[in-house]
Amino acid sequence: MEMEVIEIKTAGVEPDVHELIRRRWSPRAFADRPAAPDVLRRVLAAARWAPSAYNEQPWRFIVARREDPEAFDRLLACLNEGNRRWAQRAPVLMLVLARRTFSHSGAPNPHAWYDTGQAVAYLTLQATALGLYVHQMAGILPDEARRRCAVPEDYDVVIALALGYLGDPAQLPEDLQARERSPRTRRPLTELAFEGRWGTPARFLMQEDGHAS
Repeated sequence: MEMEVIEIKTAGVEPDVHELIRRRWSPRAFADRPAAPDVLRRVLAAARWAPSAYNEQPWRFIVARREDPEAFDRLLACLNEGNRRWAQRAPVLMLVLARRTFSHSGAPNPHAWYDTGQAVAYLTLQATALGLYVHQMAGILPDEARRRCAVPEDYDVVIALALGYLGDPAQLPEDLQARERSPRTRRPLTELAFEGRWGTPARFLMQEDGHAS
């Protein structure tokens, strides 16, 4: 069953942000609807165009669709038990990898994870634009992923993600249903951005009445 967007998950509008950012969230309930090959090509193409240090593009994706049970079960086994409980219903799972070294020199690439995160953000927003949702997971078993999926030694297993269309929270275990319907929260901007040096309040974040935005 495909569901409408849960309104409580929509981000606030002060200050205004792009509609795709407002609508993006990380569901655990996915509809029993496959992601078409063209959709997968488009979200991965978006990731391909993310910026990276020296244009290294250190990210790689191992993709498994539920239409291929052997590949899907292989990736599912790379998640921790808590994530396997709900991710087994997602139509697509991906492992996200990052190459630790620069291809042109073999030197360590300290920016590899940062750049890979940008690629996943691009993928996520493209998916949102196409009406899909992405749930990124840090709860993975990297050694298991390396063994099961033949990950090369010079690549880190960074995260996994589930991708698909929004489903009915009622299909989730009871303890996850409340989390699925709970509001999203974020720290205030004044905790995240300073002006000129650490801890200096950013004047541009203050509203005309003197209160922080």
